[in-house]
Amino acid sequence: MPSFDIVSEVDKQEIRNVIEQVNKEVSTRFDFKGSDARVQQEDYNLTIYADDAFKIGQILDILMSKATKRSIDVRCMDKGEAEKIAGNKAKQTITIKVGVEINLAKRIVKIIKESKLKVQASIQGETVRISGKKRDALQDTMTLMKKSITEFPLQFQNFRD
Repeated sequence: MPSFDIVSEVDKQEIRNVIEQVNKEVSTRFDFKGSDARVQQEDYNLTIYADDAFKIGQILDILMSKATKRSIDVRCMDKGEAEKIAGNKAKQTITIKVGVEINLAKRIVKIIKESKLKVQASIQGETVRISGKKRDALQDTMTLMKKSITEFPLQFQNFRD
């Protein structure tokens, strides 16, 4: 029976490359001379350190442009609030969301059931498995998901006949 999986993944090495590019650009820019501005990565959590909220915003813009150039969808980045730390320094935490959350998975299953396509959807951890008798129905489901879910990046993997 043909099937595929709906997932949401981000390549950790690409994130590391983006962080290195951002830190390199920040260290060479004139407006950041003498400041302790940087981005640090801990697994899928990024922390931006800067002198004030304005510089955090500038670093965030650089981060988003570099991520886009390296094919990382910025919709998976959940930005926290900028907060003051010791002295007059500030930091902001960004969480990179990986995997299809349970609420989104339930919404995907509901959309598929309402569409009356002849496929079955099942939630399996952080993925949603779609199976059906015909490849055309699966391809129609992919098209439906691309149109319906626009606020979160989804990928389609393990397409099997």
